Amino acid sequence: MTEVSAPMIQGVIFDWAGTTVDFGSLAPATAFVEIFRRQGIEITMAEARGPMGRAKRDHLADIAALPRVANLWRSQYGATPNEAELDRIYESFLPLQLETLRRHCDLIPGAIETVAACRQRGMKIGSTTGYTHELMDVVCPIAAASGYAPEVVICTGDTAAGRPAPWMIFRAAERMGIYPLSRVVIVDDTPVGIQAGRNAGVWTVAVTRTGNEYGLSQNDLAALSESEVDQLERNARKSLAAAGAHFIIDGIGSLLPILDHINSCLSLRQTPDQS
Repeated sequence: MTEVSAPMIQGVIFDWAGTTVDFGSLAPATAFVEIFRRQGIEITMAEARGPMGRAKRDHLADIAALPRVANLWRSQYGATPNEAELDRIYESFLPLQLETLRRHCDLIPGAIETVAACRQRGMKIGSTTGYTHELMDVVCPIAAASGYAPEVVICTGDTAAGRPAPWMIFRAAERMGIYPLSRVVIVDDTPVGIQAGRNAGVWTVAVTRTGNEYGLSQNDLAALSESEVDQLERNARKSLAAAGAHFIIDGIGSLLPILDHINSCLSLRQTPDQS
């Protein structure tokens, strides 16, 4: 058996929906469309996806504050929703999200192999998510049964604020016992997740086609023409680059060469801020 040298990278922190599970990040987007429909407000899938990666209560408020949505709400109810009304909607959202999660927990292709290779290289595996622990109590057992169980799962509510604040990443690194943060890589499919990584001072790797920026199931993606896929890829890369991603890949299965490159950077004492 070939001996694996100690890594410069000590830990990888993965997002969940759109990165390791739920190809296309379908569960949260469909739940947001439905919860607004139940209030008599029709929102688009693009509007539902815009704040993706944030804590779900914050995500709900961001959608409600969109000018078009706010105008619809004002026309129907006479005023935009106040905090109490948003809390009421959020309480209804959680059981709806639980329903959709059970249908969208499949691992993304390449996740098992990539995580195993990271561990073989001596890296610890952590995760952060905009889901609450109640929601992750559904996701984690299903993922574990398929072979994916990170050592650390940091959820909304574990820290004072969610993304783009860096606190969830800090908490995950603390629990994995990793310092300095330049030895940590995060992998995420949303601009706000990448922003959180930059704010934390870690290496950031963004994924495109399996996540929120494409927003398509595997079957729907396979039905597109090459030119349509190329356009989606350009748009996704533009959005994620603008958020500050150090590296952009199509999905988790393409991560290992990036980790090798980051290790080379670290061996030259290059930090994320210098990349």
